[in-house]
Order: sequence, then C-alpha cells, then structure tokens
Amino acid sequence: MQGGRPLYFQGSKTGVLLLHGFTGTTQGVEFWAYYLAKTGYTVHCPLLPGHGTTWQAMNRTRWTDWYAAVEAEFKALQETCDEVFVMGVSMGGTLSLKLAEDYPARVKGLVLVNPSVTTLDKRALLAPVLKWVIPSLKGIGSDIKKFGAREIAYHRMPTRAFDSLRQMWKVVRPNLNRVTCPLLLYHSPEDHVVEPVNAQIVLEGVSSQQKEERLCPDSYHVATLDNDAPAIFEGSIGFIAEHTDLPQPAQPAVGSKPVATTPHQV
Repeated sequence: MQGGRPLYFQGSKTGVLLLHGFTGTTQGVEFWAYYLAKTGYTVHCPLLPGHGTTWQAMNRTRWTDWYAAVEAEFKALQETCDEVFVMGVSMGGTLSLKLAEDYPARVKGLVLVNPSVTTLDKRALLAPVLKWVIPSLKGIGSDIKKFGAREIAYHRMPTRAFDSLRQMWKVVRPNLNRVTCPLLLYHSPEDHVVEPVNAQIVLEGVSSQQKEERLCPDSYHVATLDNDAPAIFEGSIGFIAEHTDLPQPAQPAVGSKPVATTPHQV
C-alpha cells in the first residue's frame, strides 16, 4: 500500500517517536517527520501492525499489538538518545498518552494532534456485537479541509479493530492522571472523526504542570496534512526547544532503514 513504510532518521541525542492514526499510514505524518529530521532530531516513525496492507489484515490485530510496536520503538530510541519526545495524531495520540502513562519519567514531552479517548457517536456502543456481523464500515480517512490534500488510508473501517480501539480508550482514559510530562495539544474545532470533547478530557485529566492547548481553526481531523500543518510543525520544534535539556542539533538528520525520500505530494 502506498505510504505503507516506516521512516527513520538518525540525528541528535534528542529523539522523537512519531505515530500515525487509525487505518492510516506514516504518510499522514510524513511531512512532520521530515520537518523534525531537517531540524536535526532523531526520528522514528513506525508503521503500526495491520496498517499499510489491507483492512482485512488490520481486523486481525488488536490495540495491544499496536502498543507493543510503539513500546518497542520507544525503547529502541532510548538506546541511542538521551531524551525522547512522543508525538502523534488521532490514535497515534492515544498511544502516545498510554506510553506517557506507563513511562512518566522517560517521556520528555507530548505533542498531540486531535487525540482520541472516546466518541459521542452512540453507534459505537454496537461495536461489540456489530464486529461479529459486519466486518467493515465506511472508512474515516481523509477528513481534510485543504483542497486537493489526501490521506492514504483504508477505504473501509475494520469493525473488530475499531472495537479494540474502544477497549484501549477504556484503559487510557482512567489513567490520564499518570501523565506528568509537558503537553502541547492541538485540536480542530471542526473535526468529523474525533469530537473536540476528546481534547477537553485529555487536558483536564493529565497531571502535567505545563500543558497548552492550541486550535487548528482551518483544519479538520488530519490536521498534519491540512492548512494548519505548518503551525503544528513549527510549534513542535518550539516545544522541544523549550523543554529539552540538550543543545539544539547543528545539522539535519540522516535517513536510514530505509533511506527516506521526497514526501508524497498531497
């Protein structure tokens, strides 16, 4: 599947773990990854299990599979970096929160874009039963306001995988108070996938003494590919500069395994 590849850049001793969203691929955060790497940070952007292949394959994965991959990448970054920031969009934000809950002393800071921890859609309550009857529903990808922009994502939403996402919400939400690191949260007031109440729940639930909310007024759900993307990228660099204990990198990071190429045009 186009866009279905991990991205790795070796740079400074400041590392960034960057996570894509539910049913999407690394393409959804690829420009962000390049921006961070150009600044000189070490960046790991894994392709989560079940993604970038087929929605049928994703239906055979669960949230524990996604989180295990994230946890492994986090530990790999710690082997080469002195500090690690974690960033993500949508479900990538949910996984980022889970990581910060489990490793409060090791996650240096969080930058989240429209993270999900719940849904107001009452139809989601049928997911435990629906998943045994209907294997997939209409896809949720490419909720983008910018003309001509497109997210590479499944055209169908796998129902078993979605029900597992709901189970992860139930694990993450009650433990938000364990998040103590600095937090920068971007959210779109007009989001057709993740309701703005999610941002409110996260901001009120975390114990971070330093937390900030910034709006994406000209974007929908996939704000990292939308009109407010440049502000998100610049903001994440500023966030790292504010909270790092290390000198700013002097040169761009070098792509590796595989060597990163020009971002997909959107």
